[in-house]
Amino acid sequence: MSQNRMLGSKALDVLQHIGLIIVAVATVTAVGIEIGHMWQARTVTLADLLLMFIYLEVLAMVAIYLRSGKLPIRIPLYIAIVALARYLILDMKGMDSWRLITVAGAALVLAIAILVIRYGHVKYPYDKDDGGH
Repeated sequence: MSQNRMLGSKALDVLQHIGLIIVAVATVTAVGIEIGHMWQARTVTLADLLLMFIYLEVLAMVAIYLRSGKLPIRIPLYIAIVALARYLILDMKGMDSWRLITVAGAALVLAIAILVIRYGHVKYPYDKDDGGH
């Protein structure tokens, strides 16, 4: 690999790590703000808890990526399912039946996608040299 390519690759790695740190700091800040809202309201709702789980999954995704250099596709899918569940909980009373069915169907499609991906990883594992890419 040429010197310029190596330098460019290292620069992109540094920028990627800076971006991940920014995401982690922003997520921790959002957690703090959410805790402040719960403290002021003197109550914790299911929607609050689901939002906290979304934040925890984002932090887990950053940690896994920093450790392994890989982003497991299932984590963003889990985040999407929790976000859809939170949306249903918050807005269920104002939703018509078709929107309710559509959002629930989207969560089901994501869950099936996770099962298919997991099955594929078990049935057709990556070569060690491939690195999962």
